[in-house]
Amino acid sequence: MSEVIVVGVSGAPVSARVVDWAMTRAAERSQRVELVSVVGGAIGTLGEGGPLAEATAASRSFLEDYVRLHADWDVEVSVRVEVGNPVERLVSASEDAALLVIGSDYQGGSSPSVRGFHGVRITAGAHCPVVVVPDFDPADRKGVVVGVDGSEISESALRFAAAEADRSDEPLTAVSVWTPLTAPGYGLVGYSQPYLDNMQTATEEILAIALAGLSTDYPDLTIVPVVESGYPSRVLDELAATARLCVVGSRGRGAIRRFLLGSISQEVIAHPATVTAVVR
Repeated sequence: MSEVIVVGVSGAPVSARVVDWAMTRAAERSQRVELVSVVGGAIGTLGEGGPLAEATAASRSFLEDYVRLHADWDVEVSVRVEVGNPVERLVSASEDAALLVIGSDYQGGSSPSVRGFHGVRITAGAHCPVVVVPDFDPADRKGVVVGVDGSEISESALRFAAAEADRSDEPLTAVSVWTPLTAPGYGLVGYSQPYLDNMQTATEEILAIALAGLSTDYPDLTIVPVVESGYPSRVLDELAATARLCVVGSRGRGAIRRFLLGSISQEVIAHPATVTAVVR
């Protein structure tokens, strides 16, 4: 397994938080960090040689400033400047990485996230887990929240989240959410109590199966199972609002689905309530 954390660094203000998060993790786990910036734009146009060279040099200097800023962190740091499409270049850079870390300009509350589209494509296409760092400080938060739906991918997310929580000696909140069937006008009729009870019981069983054996692997880990009715991304956001880390699974598999995310994962990273990891 690679021990390199690849960090996508742009000119956005959130980049400082992204680098700090990656450096902190690398210091804790004795990993290396590679800072990557991508010079994009009208690549291949006539007369671009001079501006392209200047932009590349400026980007490298920008990255080296971060290296100097973290010189006393006892972390091995390298820099790389790529030329081309930022999504394609960062996805490519993730091939040999243990983790890819990118930023979101989402600042919490009702603030917009104008760079969400690129983040979704990078997260969907990456070959390793992706951590999305929002542009606010989740200081003093504790705990890891993970979404569980019984799928193979959510099992990977659960294992990732358990390792993170155990390493930091924090509780793990494992969340399964069920949503009653919806149809125009049906909500006016309402749901029978047996139907609601069966949905709750079935979801509790799915979560219990997913958690079986986790205590054996992590005997000191505090696991808090949560089963709720509602819309998954909203429930996850509510719980993640007080957590240090939220973990969800990515739906994408194979070449055809490489740039697709599950709708819930996409909604969660579009407005991340905390630092959020997407695991495939």
